[in-house]
Amino acid sequence: MLKAHNPRDAMLPAGAYSQGIEIPVGKRLLYISGQVGVDPTGRCGIGILEQAHLAWANIGAILRSAQMEPKDLVKLTIFYSKALDLNDAMRSAVNDIRKRFLGEHQPASTAVFVDRLMRPEWLIEIEAVAAR
Repeated sequence: MLKAHNPRDAMLPAGAYSQGIEIPVGKRLLYISGQVGVDPTGRCGIGILEQAHLAWANIGAILRSAQMEPKDLVKLTIFYSKALDLNDAMRSAVNDIRKRFLGEHQPASTAVFVDRLMRPEWLIEIEAVAAR
């Protein structure tokens, strides 16, 4: 079982994540390369909401391939393109997609804005580490 670390003498998490996740000895690790909002046919999603949904769907497919589940995720890094105007309503909608995928699970997580991703039409990229 993964153990969350959110000590009282450190900053509280600013969202739905844990400050640290401990992986017990003997677990398999899966490193998931950055997943973007592109479907299996190569079509890029239109807008941040569809792209976020597709990126999470891609992560789900990779987890299933490794016989893992979202609850096995221990670390997420989410990259947002600066081309994206992420106002409060949009951020909330993107976070709702994440919550639907993760449920109550709160892996360690970092979100970063970058000048751009590999292709200019990509608005989000999510990389992950899972352990089971």
